[in-house]
Amino acid sequence: MNIHEHQAKKILQTFGAPIAAGVAITSLDQAESAIASLPGPVWVVKSQIHAGGRGKGKFKELGADAKGGVRVSFSAEEALANAVEMFGKTLVTQQTGPNGKAVNQLYVEDGADIDRELYLSILVDRETGKTSFVASTEGGMDIETVAHDTPELIHSVCIDASAGCTDANAATLADALKLDGSAREQGMALFKSLYEAFVSKDMSLLEINPLIVTKLNDVQVLDAKVSFDNNALFRHPDVMELRDITEEDEKEVEASKYDLAYIALDGEIGCMVNGAGLAMATMDIIKLYGAEPANFLDVGGSATTERVTAAFKIITADPNVKGILVNIFGGIMRCDVIAEGVVQAAKDINLEVPLVVRLEGTKVDEGKAIINSSGLNVIAADDLDDAAQKIVKAVKG
Repeated sequence: MNIHEHQAKKILQTFGAPIAAGVAITSLDQAESAIASLPGPVWVVKSQIHAGGRGKGKFKELGADAKGGVRVSFSAEEALANAVEMFGKTLVTQQTGPNGKAVNQLYVEDGADIDRELYLSILVDRETGKTSFVASTEGGMDIETVAHDTPELIHSVCIDASAGCTDANAATLADALKLDGSAREQGMALFKSLYEAFVSKDMSLLEINPLIVTKLNDVQVLDAKVSFDNNALFRHPDVMELRDITEEDEKEVEASKYDLAYIALDGEIGCMVNGAGLAMATMDIIKLYGAEPANFLDVGGSATTERVTAAFKIITADPNVKGILVNIFGGIMRCDVIAEGVVQAAKDINLEVPLVVRLEGTKVDEGKAIINSSGLNVIAADDLDDAAQKIVKAVKG
């Protein structure tokens, strides 16, 4: 689960992170008072969407020469004008896709006297299986270019879970970021508090870009991006309250109501599979035969007929779907339950696109019997390869 920058900063502030004063607004009526509550003389007006690259983004409704989604303002009047121009517009960045995202929240923040911009993040390193810091002296909007062109400027520090972020770890990070004097002392304390926040709140990503050093040699969190492990959210009701479903795909929101693992994609073949690994393999083989998957959807190993029906309806709610592949290998999951859900959903929505079903495993004969006696126009498949070829052929004509 992702949250907005202003929400992330409030969480980090409770762990002692140095954060500038700022006010979030959800309507233009709040803009003038929010700006007036900050001392200036510099205000920064920031679009609040769940996507990076806001500073370089462009608003659909404004010209190509218009400023981006993060604007530095040198007077209260300029800050208000920027807020008025940005609020309610559609911001397109490298991470939003061409459709962009509507800016329904802004964050007005005190400006900072920046000397250096650094990059710092905490994530789970899949290669080591440990939580790791990633740090670079080259912070700012072009960190992806830095990672690609000059990877030697990116430093990784793995943390031993039993020891936490030690003085030695913090010193290594301070060295990597070339911190000295008061900034080094502040930075080492910050690294420890950020690690505590990451672990105690079950974060999956904590990214500060940029982490700045001011001209007074203080460190400050200038931006913050935080994502949480969905599987641990039940332990953090305070975090769950921060969810903004307007930033999420409607189909993904609906899927979450049924505990379905669903991610919308850009293809034309809808997939319903049990098991994440099998779902990935199904998407790969669809691409192998020249088509694109429209979604990742794992119904899990304990799906009910109701959940399967819901999954099927979510897939068909995507107007890009031109055909559906159901690929079930029944271990814990029973093929007859899947079949009942497919039949019920197909009847409920009056399915008109081609449907290929491959069932194997527990209760497979019963599942096939349910499908065969349903009266639906279903294309049966013997195995995954056969199923992929058939659905691609059916969609491509």
